[in-house]
Amino acid sequence: MNSPFTILTVVLIVAFALVLISLLNRTPGGKGKKREKRKDRGTIIREASRRLASNPRDPEGLSAMGNIHYQDQDWEKAYPIYEILVDLAPGHPKLDEFESSLRFGVAAVKTNRLQEAIKGFLLARKLKPNHFEVNYNLGYICYLQKEYEKAVPFLRQALITDPDNVLAQRYMGFSLHRTHRYRDALAYLKKAIDLQPDDKESLFAMAECLFESGAVDRSLKIFSHLRPDPVLGPQSALYSGAIHAQMNQHDKAALDFEIGLKHENIPKEIANELMYKMAVTLIKIQDISRALATLKDLQKLTPGYKDVPTLILRYQELNQNKNLQTYLMSVQSDFVTLCRKIVVQFYPGAKVKITDISVFADYTDIVSEIDTPKWSDIVIFRFFRSQGSVGELLLRDFHARIKDLKAGKGICMTAGQFSDESRRFTEGRPIDLYDKDHLNRILPGPRPLP
Repeated sequence: MNSPFTILTVVLIVAFALVLISLLNRTPGGKGKKREKRKDRGTIIREASRRLASNPRDPEGLSAMGNIHYQDQDWEKAYPIYEILVDLAPGHPKLDEFESSLRFGVAAVKTNRLQEAIKGFLLARKLKPNHFEVNYNLGYICYLQKEYEKAVPFLRQALITDPDNVLAQRYMGFSLHRTHRYRDALAYLKKAIDLQPDDKESLFAMAECLFESGAVDRSLKIFSHLRPDPVLGPQSALYSGAIHAQMNQHDKAALDFEIGLKHENIPKEIANELMYKMAVTLIKIQDISRALATLKDLQKLTPGYKDVPTLILRYQELNQNKNLQTYLMSVQSDFVTLCRKIVVQFYPGAKVKITDISVFADYTDIVSEIDTPKWSDIVIFRFFRSQGSVGELLLRDFHARIKDLKAGKGICMTAGQFSDESRRFTEGRPIDLYDKDHLNRILPGPRPLP
C-alpha cells in the first residue's frame, strides 16, 4: 500500500504540471487578447480594403468596413456602405438583412437624411415589427416632420418593448400634446420627468397640457417656476401673465410680462406678444405713460402689430387729457361721481336734484329735477363710456325712457361718436347729443392739454 507521503507527492507533481501547461499556452506579455483585437482590426481593414479595391460591392468587404465605421460612430462613412448593403442583403445569406436595414436607418438619421432613414427602418420593421429601436426611430422621425398622429403608434409600440425609455416617453408626450390630446399626454410627460427630472422642455409641455385641461393653478406654478429659464422663460412668463390677467390680478400679470422681457434673444413673435400684453395690462391698471412707452417700442420693433397704432393714438390723447382718462378708465364708483358733477354743473345757476341713478352695462342714466329762474323740468342724462359709435337703437331706447318719465329733455354724452342714423333720429326730438369733443369741453376739472 502507498503511504500518505507518496500520494501527496503525486498530487503535487500533477498540479505543477497543469500550471506549467497553462503558462506555456498563454500569449507572452499577459495582454494577448487586447493585442489580438488590435491586430484583428488592422487585419480586417486591410482585408476589406483589398476586397473592395477589386469589387466595390463586395458583400464581405462592405460588411466589415461598415461594422468598423458603425462602431466608431463615423456616420458619414457608414451611411454609403449600409446604403449598398441594404440592396445586397436580400440576395446574400451571409448578410444580416435586419442589421443592414437598421444600421442604414440609424446612419441616415445621424446624417439628417430623414426620408432615407424611414426607408431603412420600415424595411427593418417588416423583419422585426416589435423591435424597440426601429419603432422609436420611426416615431421620432415622424415627430421631427410634424406628423404627430403617425408618430403615436410607433412610439406606443416602442414603449411596450421598453416602458422605461425616457426618450420614448418624452416624444410620446410631445406628440399627444401636439395633437391636442392633453390629458393623454400628461401621463407620458410625467413619466419622462420622473426618469429625467431636469428635462425642462417636458415640464413646460406638461404645464401647457395642465392649462389646456383646466388645471390652471397647477400650470401657473410650473410656468412661474420656469420664468427665469433662459430658453423657456419668455414663453413661460407669457403664459403666467395671461393666467394672472384672466384672474384679474393685473399687477402680477404686469410683473410676469416684465420678467419675460428681461431675457435676451427672445424670439420675435414671443417678444411682440409680451410687449403687447404688457401694454394692455398697464392700461388696465391705468399706468398710461408706461403703456404708451411700451406700445411705441413695439411699434418700432414690429410696425403695425395688431391694433398698436390705434392704441397709441387713443391713449396718447388720454395721457394728455386726464379728464377724459378719468371718464373712460376710472372704477365705476368714480365714474358715477364724475357724472354727478357734470349734471350738477351742466346748467349754471340752476338748482339740481338728482332723483335716480341707474347703471347698465353700456351706459349710466341719471334722472334730475332742474329748477332755473326761467323754467323747471325733469332732465335725463345718459352717459356712454365707450369710444365707439352710438347707434340709432340706443337712442330710440333713450327716447322711450324720456317719454315714460315725462321728462322735458334728454342729454346724451359719449366719449366716442354718434352715427349718422342716430343724429337723424334726434332731429325734432328733445334729445341733445354731446360727442367726445363736446364732452371734453364740459368735463369738470383741469382742461385738456393743447
